[in-house]
Amino acid sequence: MHPLTLFRKWLEEAEQKSAMEYPNAAVLSTVDSDGTPDARVILIKEIDSDGLVFYTNYDSKKGRQLEKNPRASLTIYWDRLFRQVRMRGKVVKVEPERSDFYFSTRPRCSRIGAWASRQSRPLSDYEELMERYRRYEKQFEGKEVPRPPYWGGYKFIPFEVEFWIGRDCRLHERYVYTLKDGQWEVEMLNP
Repeated sequence: MHPLTLFRKWLEEAEQKSAMEYPNAAVLSTVDSDGTPDARVILIKEIDSDGLVFYTNYDSKKGRQLEKNPRASLTIYWDRLFRQVRMRGKVVKVEPERSDFYFSTRPRCSRIGAWASRQSRPLSDYEELMERYRRYEKQFEGKEVPRPPYWGGYKFIPFEVEFWIGRDCRLHERYVYTLKDGQWEVEMLNP
């Protein structure tokens, strides 16, 4: 089985059984220019045949880090199911048309917020952000809100995926899928 097929199945189970508000939440870890790890929670918005898609400001800290080093890791944990998935892979920008489509499905206030936010940049106070929001709200009044050129999607394309199933006595099950020469190989690991 392809690991993303299994991941999709696990995510669907988490959506149905876990009662989590965001079962699609994942910790994305990147590294800065000094090689220091940096992690934050993102939301996985799409899964296709070769990767997971999330959206963000390309000028954010994670966007700048991915520009310099387009490799990352993702960790997803569903505590009520006692399951975890860890992935390592490369990250590429999605096509502008795909970003445009997703952006158009977001609530209007979130689209305006994407224009107002200078993500990861210093802010003197919250009123500064709200003033920019009101300015863009007025600018786009009665108009469609286009996607900012600095905002869009990334596809995380894994080359290693580990599935962890929690078991009693800490005798957990671990299965790691590794992409080798275009084929996925799977092996079981000790807990």
